[in-house]
Amino acid sequence: MPRRALFLPVPWLILSLPALPAHAAQNDHQVWGVVQGTVDLGGRATSAFDVQYRVTDGASRQGQVLIRPAIGVYLNKTTAAYLGYAFVTTDPLGGTPTDEHRVFEQLTFRIAGDGKGPTLTARTRLEQRFVEGWTGHTGWRLRQQVRGTLPLGDRGVALVSTLEPFVSFNTTGWGQRAGFDQVRAFAGVSLPVARGIAIEPGYMGQYIARYRQPDRMNHVISLSLSLRR
Repeated sequence: MPRRALFLPVPWLILSLPALPAHAAQNDHQVWGVVQGTVDLGGRATSAFDVQYRVTDGASRQGQVLIRPAIGVYLNKTTAAYLGYAFVTTDPLGGTPTDEHRVFEQLTFRIAGDGKGPTLTARTRLEQRFVEGWTGHTGWRLRQQVRGTLPLGDRGVALVSTLEPFVSFNTTGWGQRAGFDQVRAFAGVSLPVARGIAIEPGYMGQYIARYRQPDRMNHVISLSLSLRR
């Protein structure tokens, strides 16, 4: 079987995963807008950033804003290590608004493919989470994303899919619980609009495990603007 054919079912398999437990969870429909990118700084140095605006509760109100810059170094042509910081402000419906600060270490690398044909890449991120008002309650969490791309022709258009489970290492007073935290599965398409610029519209299912209340299943319409310089 051609290697290209092995990637064909990947986006649709990932798309179906979050729907499996949805009957046992509270459901919400959301819209996420994302601007993300990488900027090479010369030599082996690089940087990355993303800014996210999330509309929640039936896509009716601002629920979360995230700003996340990072600086890194290329270890080889397909692997980079980063150190970054994230600020996350959250306003849950019926809950207490929070401001969270995260320090994170991250490794991005290629698993398979050459970047021109079907390609599989990964991002491993370890987070240290601090919520204002909870001194001494640092939450440690690991996120492992796998991303598949399948080019469609020679114009830069590609099918895109990602799968990202989150695992928390400890329990904190502000609400993090040790163990499985959530999983995100995305399927969409990458559309180039200019050199180094692409938009990625698609659907993401986000299944969140919650303590002493029903789990949550978020159905997210995601629109990303990706930049590379």
